[in-house]
Amino acid sequence: MSKLIVTLFGVGYFNPAPGTWGSLISLPLFWLIYEIFGLIGSILIVVILFLSGWNAIKIYSNQTQTHDSSEIVIDEVVGQFITLLPIAFVSYFTQTQILHLWPFWISAFLIFRIMDILKPGVIGRIDKVQSAFCVMLDDVLAGFFAAFIVCLLIGIINAII
Repeated sequence: MSKLIVTLFGVGYFNPAPGTWGSLISLPLFWLIYEIFGLIGSILIVVILFLSGWNAIKIYSNQTQTHDSSEIVIDEVVGQFITLLPIAFVSYFTQTQILHLWPFWISAFLIFRIMDILKPGVIGRIDKVQSAFCVMLDDVLAGFFAAFIVCLLIGIINAII
């Protein structure tokens, strides 16, 4: 079961760039979760995915004697979901269909991937720590930094329009 969770049911084996595939598949997954469970449900699922992902990574890493192997993409899913949360907030509070905010979805995807690949500052330092928690944490932080930038973009676009 841990292998299915960490690879997001095999998405982690897609090549090239399994992390990018994990982030990309997160977009329709997040939309589906938001449509079914709403804003609060989406937030709760991010927490559940973080906790179950952390545990699954711990088990999988012990079984495979690896650390943060490329097929582990649950961390990208959680980070991408965090990056998408500001869009869910805008959709919820403005009663706008979440898919009508598609330019922000594209921005959220690109900004998260840049943060995850470049790992600026504290994200890079945490990425070097060899623990299952830090495998998740670097992407969570990349997600929070990317979400902050998405919030800035939403604010700028809102001020212009």
